Amino acid sequence: MTEQRLHGKRVLVTQAGDYMGPATIEVFREHGAEVIADESDLTRPGAAQDVVEAAGHIDVLVANLAADARFGISAIDTDDVVWQTAFDVMVHPLHRLCRAVLPQMYERRSGKIVVYGSATGLKATPLLAAYSAARTAQVGYVRSAGVEAASHNVQINLVAQNFVENEAYFPREFQKTPEFEQLMATVPIGRLATAREDALFALFLASGESDFFVGQSIPFSGGWAQ
Repeated sequence: MTEQRLHGKRVLVTQAGDYMGPATIEVFREHGAEVIADESDLTRPGAAQDVVEAAGHIDVLVANLAADARFGISAIDTDDVVWQTAFDVMVHPLHRLCRAVLPQMYERRSGKIVVYGSATGLKATPLLAAYSAARTAQVGYVRSAGVEAASHNVQINLVAQNFVENEAYFPREFQKTPEFEQLMATVPIGRLATAREDALFALFLASGESDFFVGQSIPFSGGWAQ
């Protein structure tokens, strides 16, 4: 029988149908969590507050916030729409979600916030200026807010992921190309992670086993980022 590492915990997962949402929901439910799977458009002002209020009691927030990386655009060719979209999808909702959920966690002196970020927020990547800037902003936010939350016995941490199986970033047809082989040559482990492996790491950060982790952005990239 699976150990119930989140037994009795209420978990809010944002962007639940995309990217790491489905795998996270599956793994967390296996471990006893009551999952609130939200698919709201969090770019709308007030949406984050509405989602948190509708969810009620939240023990764990999984901030799954992702968008098309728009790889291959130089910094000088990155227009205002691409730049603004990256921050509207991945940065502003993160702050609004945390601002909405932290008061109840502070009151109970208990809570976890797990952010699905990117290793591109830790390692320089050319032709990815808007996406990298937004992901780096997430890292800075988690570092600062995480230190604030620690004194309230609330832990905020980020999974700095890259090279995780996902049709949006690594379609099956792309995985059959020489370009993909060249890409994998830059990854020390030499393969993609499964979504389940990634979700199990998020499970650790959502559980009581990670109580001494504070404001950290931890690489999950097969050695690509250190």
